[in-house]
Amino acid sequence: MSREADPSHRIAADPSHRPTAVPFRQFIVKTHGRCNLACTYCYLYEGPDSGWRTRPAGASADVLDRTAARIAEHARAHALGALALVLHGGEPLLAGAGTLARFTARVRERVPAGCAVHAVVQTNGTLLTEDRLRVLADAGVRVGVSLDGGTAAHNRRRVDHAGRPSWPAASRGALLAAERFPDAYAGVLTVVDPALDPVETYESLLALRPPALDLLLPHGNWTAPPPGLTGGTGARYGDWLCAVFDRWWAAGRRETRVRLFESAVALLLGRPAAGEALGLAPFDAVVVETDGSIEQVDSLKSAYPGAAATGLDVFRHSFDEALRHPGVAARQSGADALAAQCRACPLLRVCGGGHYAHRYRAGHGFRNPSVYCADLQRFIRHAAGRLAGHLPGTGAPPATLPPVSPLPPVSPVPAGPSGPPVPPVPPIQRVPSAPSVPPLSSVPPLSPLPSPREGSAP
Repeated sequence: MSREADPSHRIAADPSHRPTAVPFRQFIVKTHGRCNLACTYCYLYEGPDSGWRTRPAGASADVLDRTAARIAEHARAHALGALALVLHGGEPLLAGAGTLARFTARVRERVPAGCAVHAVVQTNGTLLTEDRLRVLADAGVRVGVSLDGGTAAHNRRRVDHAGRPSWPAASRGALLAAERFPDAYAGVLTVVDPALDPVETYESLLALRPPALDLLLPHGNWTAPPPGLTGGTGARYGDWLCAVFDRWWAAGRRETRVRLFESAVALLLGRPAAGEALGLAPFDAVVVETDGSIEQVDSLKSAYPGAAATGLDVFRHSFDEALRHPGVAARQSGADALAAQCRACPLLRVCGGGHYAHRYRAGHGFRNPSVYCADLQRFIRHAAGRLAGHLPGTGAPPATLPPVSPLPPVSPVPAGPSGPPVPPVPPIQRVPSAPSVPPLSSVPPLSPLPSPREGSAP
């Protein structure tokens, strides 16, 4: 499906609907475009968009230099007081820790005085060593690790190109960051798998001592539903999130930050929250590929080939030009870009229509409810009930939080382009906890995993 056929893009292209552009504040830079793992579910390398095959494996010095200049130009034009620099891939450490450190320093040198650059590298953890972590920590680059849980069984689908498990090296890398470089440890990113025990998964991740935890719903849409949601019925993912939320809520102390949960609570209290998963805040992230192409975020590539493309690049175009792209403008249009049933939903200001990529339906574009509509309603209402103290069982809300008004009844997803009605979902059950990860001292050092796709790490 072309961008021109997407109704939400047409809305953004109409000046009468276009809001004032919000500048980019998150710059996701692909320092390396290949990965040393071959995860069986990866939407980037196994999904519909194979554009990565025609791009260079690593970003050249020219691409990185021009990207730094464009970031500084954008920061200066919009008087940004801070920005996020996300070093991404593929597996970004294949570019070398020194390359990441030098690029980060270049961006910091070029942005205006007073603009803070918060740098983080998102890695699968298998290439983390003490030397690499020290280079990154000394350069002020924090490290986020992507895992599917805190045990070998949870990570069974995260294998290298020879089919070998990545867990021994990945868990060692995460524990090394936690124990030796805690100030540089950003946390863990995990994709929700409803086939796994939710509380066991959460508690196993706590054993890795992440300061923050991102729980992401798998990328899917109405045309290519996520696992377990064929037909758009049920709320397995919502139930999973509710179980983990209860465990997190009842802990009595903050064992770790869970961004999805903190965003939900903030939005329920009428406070702002950032991120793609919830809320109506204008999206402010942009991607630079290894060849210098300026693109929208990778998650759109799970919809159809070319969905993230803009036709722009850092050599010929500024980021302000990317802000004027119809696809970017659509994501900054708030409720105007949502389906009618989303705009009429009482959960609108909290849900925000869900993740943009999850709304796609072939022939109808992105102006649909999320394929996770029932799951989001289940989770948001459950969180609201806990916050208001209306649901029994797992603890009362802190006395410092103001009361939350009861939410109206659940709205089913209507039939038609957005899918069939969603039936009521069953109550969740708490499940037993998981064993902890062994201490770092018991995990032997591992060599980097080889990869036929991208070569070895420097």
